[in-house]
This record gives sequence, structure tokens and C-alpha cells, in this order.
Amino acid sequence: MKVIRATKEHLSILVPLLDGYRVFYKQPSDTVAGKEFLEQRFDHNDSVIFLAINSNDQGVGFTQLYPSFSTVSMQRVYILNDLFVHADHRGQGIGERLMEHAKEFARSTQSKGLTLETAIDNPAQHLYERLGWVKDSEVFHYTWKV
Repeated sequence: MKVIRATKEHLSILVPLLDGYRVFYKQPSDTVAGKEFLEQRFDHNDSVIFLAINSNDQGVGFTQLYPSFSTVSMQRVYILNDLFVHADHRGQGIGERLMEHAKEFARSTQSKGLTLETAIDNPAQHLYERLGWVKDSEVFHYTWKV
């Protein structure tokens, strides 16, 4: 298995994974909108996507990072917004490889680091903590929705 930085040329591999990710989060399947969404991310250079590909050249997982900034530290920080491994390939260390790849990318770009948000009951919390992620206990995060 290899992890690569995805480009627009990888859309045919990424779209089914994005769709599976959205369905996992109880959204309706919509590959057309998913393709448009990904095309816009690539066209506007809005995100960095790492893609896990197995030895049969099948996409088995991805992670998507969105850039942000910290004014206090005057550094870039990346939001690890999406992490998905296809159900048929879970338990093989793919999520860990994707997260480690994201960490190395953050180091190589001299960013402050990575941040993520997850559901309180997400079992992947154990993976995050094992990989050195620290649950925030010093600040609250608030959300405003339209």
C-alpha cells in the first residue's frame, strides 16, 4: 500500500471513497455532487488530499486537510477534516498510515500542526491518542450554523 498526494487525475479513485465517507456519516449517496465538490477543491487549491492505494491500484482510504492559520503563533495549521478507510480494508493500519503521512506533511510545511474534530463516540479516538494527538481540555470550541 502506498500513500500519495491526490490530484485531479485521481478523481475516479477518490469519488467512490468520498461517497462512502459521506454515507458513513448518514448522508445520501451522491457521486455527481461529490465529484463536483472534489473538483472545486482541486481547482481552488482549497485542500490537500492524501490517498491510500493498494497493490491493485484501488483506492482504499483518504484524508483531507484544510489550511488555516493561527494569528497568535503566526503559523499555518491544517485541519484534518476527513479520514476514511473503506470498510473492506479496515484493521490493516491504513488510517494510521494516512495520519502519519499528514503529520509528516505538516512538519515539512513548517506548520504549527494538525487539528481535528470527532464525534464523542468515535472509536478512532483510540488511534488518535495512540498516535500522540491530545484531547483539548483548555479551550471550548463553539459552532454557529446557518
